[in-house]
Amino acid sequence: MANHQNHEESEMKEAPVAVVMVPFPAQGHLNQLLQLSRLISSYNVSVHYVGSVTHTHQAKLRVQGWDPLLHPNFQFHHFPTPHFHSPPPNPNSSVQFPAHLESSFEASSQLRQPVAALLRELSPRARRIIVIHDSLMGSVIQDVASIRNAESYTFHSVSAFSIFLFLWEAAGKPVLKEAKFLEDVPSLDGCFPLEFLNFIASQHQFKKLNSGNIYNTCKSMEGCYVDLLDGLEIYGGKKKHWALGPFNPLTICYDKKSNPGHRCLGWLDKQAPKSVLLVSFGTTTSLTDEQIKELAIGLEQSKQKFIWVLRDADKGDVFSGEVRRAELPEGYEERVGGRGMGLVVRDWAPQLEILGHSSTGGFMSHCGWNSCLESISMGVPIAAWPMHSDQPRNTVLVAQVLKVGLVVRDWAQREQLVAASTVEKKVRSLMASKEGDDMRKRAAELGATIQRSMDEGGVSRKELDSFVAHITR
Repeated sequence: MANHQNHEESEMKEAPVAVVMVPFPAQGHLNQLLQLSRLISSYNVSVHYVGSVTHTHQAKLRVQGWDPLLHPNFQFHHFPTPHFHSPPPNPNSSVQFPAHLESSFEASSQLRQPVAALLRELSPRARRIIVIHDSLMGSVIQDVASIRNAESYTFHSVSAFSIFLFLWEAAGKPVLKEAKFLEDVPSLDGCFPLEFLNFIASQHQFKKLNSGNIYNTCKSMEGCYVDLLDGLEIYGGKKKHWALGPFNPLTICYDKKSNPGHRCLGWLDKQAPKSVLLVSFGTTTSLTDEQIKELAIGLEQSKQKFIWVLRDADKGDVFSGEVRRAELPEGYEERVGGRGMGLVVRDWAPQLEILGHSSTGGFMSHCGWNSCLESISMGVPIAAWPMHSDQPRNTVLVAQVLKVGLVVRDWAQREQLVAASTVEKKVRSLMASKEGDDMRKRAAELGATIQRSMDEGGVSRKELDSFVAHITR
């Protein structure tokens, strides 16, 4: 009997560890956990990425820098969800949070049963099951508690700076002498509708089940705030905070002959170094017709070269129905294109490849965390135009703390139109002034530091090594 038990224990020690990724169904969230999957699977650890049929297909089509289908340690799992309404975004909404996605969020919150079934299927074959779930998917993975060899880790898709501020405020703003944040950090007014705040609260009650927290950040950039998070006692005690980022690939190579890539990359190849501004507001933002017109005029009047990714916000199902085609001033695309000044892109654009191109010298962005980190890790300064969620606070981090960007849209004036004259002035400041050159220099230095952090012996590589050693112990 004792020999049989020892044999079973020996077999379990040799059994593999399985990691199950459970992302939230919005592009910035899907992408970050897919990129983390790349990093963890490189340690010869099996990774299972789960989600609805629609959203896993979306993540696969849009991933940049690697092909998940070529990795033997990686597997997608497509689960059915209840049918959900997929209306178009409303660019004229008073709060610019993508409330039109809430039905798709609700549908994916029904994945608890198939995720639990997968965990129970993997459990007998694995020494340990590690569930890494988006902080907004806590209810879906709650059955981890009933599986003897499973443990969960919460992934926070926003900056450590934003999370620290949220928790610090929730704790009543305790006095912390080492806290070096700014007094003028904006409140959360206008960032979320009440319904989504209630949804966040409903998911956070499950954080007590987790064994630690994961961030897509680098201690070289946000070490102060990661350390402050380590010092906060939340959800019944201190838990480890792992800064494993940046998750995105730091070098992207493509063969121009066999795979020329998106047409904008060929256009960039013809431009001078650091001369082009990328303009893109992510996948959850839709500008009004009036704002699009002002932005168009401001970009043209700045006389700076640009690539403008002019797309509407994603719908809950990006593969269904018609997509709004934004109107530009008459003859605009032909005029700026004919002068070689600008390129308007209306389809999906390879943002990471554009930011990594030597001709890109600035990024006008909504300041979603995924975009911030991609830009900073590529050494590209940001012209911040926050729209909702964590973006106003990311703007403070980028422009005032890290000093690698400037503010185009003042959050306190968010109900006002950003005039063409403001766009023109801010674009010139970033792309054609000493102030902009200084930002570009700081961004390049910080980007190089972040890239070194992922090298052997770098601070992020050590964090990742430590995390993988912990989950495979």
